[in-house]
Amino acid sequence: MTHIPYGHWPSPITAELLTTQGVRISEPQAVGDCIYWLEARPQEKGRSALVCESAGTRKDLLPAPHSIRTRAQEYGGAPYLATAQAIFYVLDSDQRIYHHDFTNAETRSITPDGAYRYADFCYDHARARLIVVREDCTQDTHNPVSAIVALELNSNKISVLAQGADFYSNPRVSPDGKQLGFLRWNHPNMPWDGTECVLAQLNEPGDIIGSAVIAGDEQESIFQPQWSPEGELFFVSDRSNWWNIYRWDGVKAHAVCPMDAEVATPQWVFGMSCYGFLSIDEILCCFSQQGFWQLGVINIPNKKLTIIERDFRDISSIHCRNGAGYFIAASAGQSAQLWRYTNAELRALTKSASTIDKDYIAAPHAIAFATSDGESAHGFFYAPTNLQVKKTSEKLPPLLVMCHGGPTGATESSLNLKIQFWTSRGFAVLDVNYRGSTGYGRQYRDRLKNNWGITDVIDVCSGVDYLIAQGLVDRDKIAIRGSSAGGYTVLAALTFSDVFKAGASLYGIGDLEALARDTHKFEAHYLDSLVGEYPTQQKIYHQRSPLHHIHQLNCPVIFLQGLQDKVVPPTQAEAMVAALKKKGIMTKYVTFEEEGHGFRQAQNIQRALNEELAFYLTVFGEN
Repeated sequence: MTHIPYGHWPSPITAELLTTQGVRISEPQAVGDCIYWLEARPQEKGRSALVCESAGTRKDLLPAPHSIRTRAQEYGGAPYLATAQAIFYVLDSDQRIYHHDFTNAETRSITPDGAYRYADFCYDHARARLIVVREDCTQDTHNPVSAIVALELNSNKISVLAQGADFYSNPRVSPDGKQLGFLRWNHPNMPWDGTECVLAQLNEPGDIIGSAVIAGDEQESIFQPQWSPEGELFFVSDRSNWWNIYRWDGVKAHAVCPMDAEVATPQWVFGMSCYGFLSIDEILCCFSQQGFWQLGVINIPNKKLTIIERDFRDISSIHCRNGAGYFIAASAGQSAQLWRYTNAELRALTKSASTIDKDYIAAPHAIAFATSDGESAHGFFYAPTNLQVKKTSEKLPPLLVMCHGGPTGATESSLNLKIQFWTSRGFAVLDVNYRGSTGYGRQYRDRLKNNWGITDVIDVCSGVDYLIAQGLVDRDKIAIRGSSAGGYTVLAALTFSDVFKAGASLYGIGDLEALARDTHKFEAHYLDSLVGEYPTQQKIYHQRSPLHHIHQLNCPVIFLQGLQDKVVPPTQAEAMVAALKKKGIMTKYVTFEEEGHGFRQAQNIQRALNEELAFYLTVFGEN
C-alpha cells in the first residue's frame, strides 16, 4: 500500500472498461420457449441488438449494423413485440416497422416509407393486426401528430383508432378482444403530472364505438394499464400520493395493495413496466421506498405483499408469461442482469457484466440532510474506495456531486461503474435525489414545480454543507457534474452559489428561454410547471438562466456535447462557452459529431470520461 494523491489512485475501472462492460439490457419478453431482450452495445457504435435465447442457444435476430430502436418522442422505448408466430420491430435506420414471420422466415416492412415513427406495440389476435402508437411527422417534424393506429397484416391497411390528444401510450387489447385500454395526456402535462386512462369498446371489425375516462386527470398520473388473465383492467395511480396498483371493476377503482411506496417510475420512454401477472391471483411487482427498489409478490384476493428478499437495488422491466416473471435487476456489487422468477425461485439468465474486485467498489450510503430552506433532501454518499492505496490522514478527499437528469427522475444505488470510476481514483461522490425526484411520493416530486433552478440548487449545496460538517470531504475541492436537466442544475449551482470549484455540463442547459423555444414536442411545455408559463413568465426564465448571469460564474467549466442533439441543441453549450471565454474563465468544449442526446459509442464515452477527469485534476492542481 502506498501514499498516492487523491484523483491519481490506480484503478482497474478505466473508461475502456466502462464500454466493454457497458452493455445495457432492457425490455425482456417471453413467448413459448423463447426469451427476447434488447442489448445496447457501445462497442458496436451504440447499436441496439435484439437477442433471442431458446433451448440454451443465444443469437442476435439481426446482424450488425442493424439496430432496433424507435425515435418516437425522441426518447423511444418499446420498439419490438414478439408473438408465437412472428416478431415486429422498428429499424433505427428508417423508423419503419418490420414483420418477421417464423413460419416462412420472411421479413417485410408493414409501414410506408416516410416521416413516421412507431412504438408501444400490442397484437390484436382476434383481428390479426398490430396496434401501435404512431407519430406523424409529415406536416411538422417539430410537432408531430400522435395517434393510436391499427396495422392490418393481411392488407397493410392503416386505420386510426384514437387521435386528438397530444400524446398516447400503452394501447392494450382485452383478452376477449372487445375492449381497448390506453393512456393519453395533453400539454402542458408530462405523463407523471396528469394522464387519463381511457377504456374503449370495440365492435367486431375493431373500431372504437364508445369510450370513457376511468381514471386520471390533470392532477393524477396513471401508469401502465394492463389486462389481467381474467380480463380486468389494472393500472397504477398516484391519487394517494404514492404510485400504487388499482383494479377497475367496471364501476370504480380499488387499491390492490395500498402502501407508502412507488410501483412506477417516470414515463420517459414507452414500454416501462413495474408489474405483471403471475396468475389470476398473484402479481409480481417492483417498488421503490426511500430510493431503494424491492421485489415482491402481491396476493390479489388478500391484498397482501410478500417481499422477495434479495440484495437488488435497482429493478425494472417486469414481464410475466405462463406463471413466470422476467425482469432486469442490479445490486450494489453487480451490474444489471436478466432474471426469471418462477415457483418462488430466482434464476439469473444473463451474467453480470462486472468483474471488478470488491476491493475497488464503493458502497452507497443513503443519507437524508436538512436543506437551507428548512426542509430535507436525499442522496447516496460514496466514500473513495481502493484498498490498494493507503489514505493520508491529514487530507480529505475531493467531492464530486452528481445531478441526475429529468429533472423528474431519480438516481439508484445499484452498481454504477461511472460512479466507481471516480471513487476508485480517490474522489468522494454525492449522488443527489433532490426535491423533485421520484421514489419519495408525489408531494416530494411536486416540490420542484415552479422551483427548478432554486430548490435543486439549494439541495445540492445543502448536501455539500452536510458532508463538510461531517468532516468527510475537502471544502476546497468540490466539483459538480450532470447531464441534460442535471447539466442545468450544474450551471445554475455554479452561477447562483459559491460552493463549487469546478463543474461539468454534459449536454446541459444554460438558457431556459432557448430550451422553451427549441426543444421537441414531448418536453415543449415541461418548463411550464418547472419554471412558469412561457412567454408569460419570461422574466423568470431570464432570472434563472445561467447564460444571463455569467458575471456570477467564476469557476472552471467543461462542456461535453453531441452535435446531433435535438433535445438540448449544441447552441446551448456554445453560448455558455463563448460567454465564459469572453470573461476569461477556464473553459473546455468537447464535441461529438455523431452523438445525440447522450453518448452511445464506445470511443466517445471513453473520451468524455477521460477529458472530464483530466479537467478536474488540472483545476485542483493535481496534474
